[in-house]
Order: sequence, then structure tokens, then C-alpha cells
Amino acid sequence: MDNKILLISSGSTFMVDAISKNLTEAGLQVIKTQPRVNELDKYRKEPNVFLFYLGQYIDEITDALIYLRDICLENDKILCMIGDVSEYDIITKSIPADMIAEKFERPLDIKKVTERMRELCLLNDELSRRKSILLVDDDPTFLKLIKNWLDEEYRVTIVNSGMQAITYLANNTPDLILLDYEMPVTSGPQVLEMIRTEAKTQSTPVIFLTGKGDKESVMKVVGLKPNGYLLKTMPKEELLQSVRDFFIANKKI
Repeated sequence: MDNKILLISSGSTFMVDAISKNLTEAGLQVIKTQPRVNELDKYRKEPNVFLFYLGQYIDEITDALIYLRDICLENDKILCMIGDVSEYDIITKSIPADMIAEKFERPLDIKKVTERMRELCLLNDELSRRKSILLVDDDPTFLKLIKNWLDEEYRVTIVNSGMQAITYLANNTPDLILLDYEMPVTSGPQVLEMIRTEAKTQSTPVIFLTGKGDKESVMKVVGLKPNGYLLKTMPKEELLQSVRDFFIANKKI
């Protein structure tokens, strides 16, 4: 088990020290840092489980919160937080609520926190063995729906624009990219072209997501030579089976 946890807090307090002590006694390795961009940058790669102890200071660190959001999104971090309702209201202005894997509210049950963090370290081990998928679409409702479907079997990262996808791919290599064909500003075909012209990403498989199933539209998509295409109207089990079939056919399962 990867037992490392990044404990993020603004300085040391009695409660922060108590949490750290209990996590350590439970066999977890605690790394402490402050919510500053230059400090968070040191932990882009590891550990993969973050525990953020909130406080009144959070409305003054918007830049760090946005940076934390980006790190978690780009590197599949498991993000947990300790705070109260008002602090969560501030946090979710910068970090989407669905990115927070666990919320612990005060008054705090440290034993419960410790047990849950051990469980999440085990979950991280399981997730690390799953195939990774980058899901790219400008429709937030569709993104959330398909991510929920795929999360049952894969590690899924979502981005909502072509340029965010390119930024993600600069530092990450997913096993598969599911790419919306029609997006504003930078379209799916443009993203595919950029992926295919970069040595690092040219062999990464790309499957287009398209809302049009007529022959002319399908032929246009296929003509760009992606690794396949999926209709957005597919029911859940059909879409999941198509992804499974892709990995089986490409010996990535």
C-alpha cells in the first residue's frame, strides 16, 4: 500500500498535530505542507492522497486553491478536506464539489478520519492498477454522467476544452482519450491533429464522441482516422462494453 498522505494546513495547531500523530500511529506516512503555490508544486506527482485542513484563511489563498484544483485534476489526486460548512462554501468557488472525495466536518472524530484515510490509501492502490482515460467534452452535464459510468472500472480525468486536454497531455499519458468531436474554439479534429503531431502523444489512442449517427457525419469522423468513435446517445452498458472491447482488442486489459 502507498501509505503517504499530504497534510495541507496553514501552520501547526493542536488539532493538526493530533491528526498527524494519529495518522502516523496508524502506519501512514504524513508529509506536511502549507497551501501555497510554490509548496504545492513540490507534490504534483506524489503523494496521491491529499488531506486539506481548512480555516478562516482560505478566502485569502484563491491562487493556491486554483493551483490545488489543477494538480488534483491533472494528476488524479484523491482530495479530502476538514472544515465547516462556511469554509466548504468558499472552497467550492474554486474547487468543484465533485472533486472532493471526502469531507470531514467539525467537531472532528479523529479516529474516523484516520480509518477513512487508510481506506483511501488502499483505494488509491486499486485505482493505480486501473486503465486511465482522459474524457474531453465541453458539456459539463455529459462529462459528469459519463465520468460516473466509467469510474466503475477506470481512472477517469475530465477536461472541458481542447486546450485543457493538450495541457494535461503535456505531463500525462492516458491509456485512452475519449474526445468530443464538436467543441468550440478548439474542435475535436484540431485536438486530434495536435496529438498526432507530437512524438509523446502520437501513439495515444483516441476515440471520438459524436452526437450525430447519420452516415455522412460518421464517414466524416472516420475519415480523420481515430481509433474509433462512440455515439453520445449510447446507453451506459453499451458504452462501457465498447470501451472494454477496445482495451481487449488492443491488449491493454
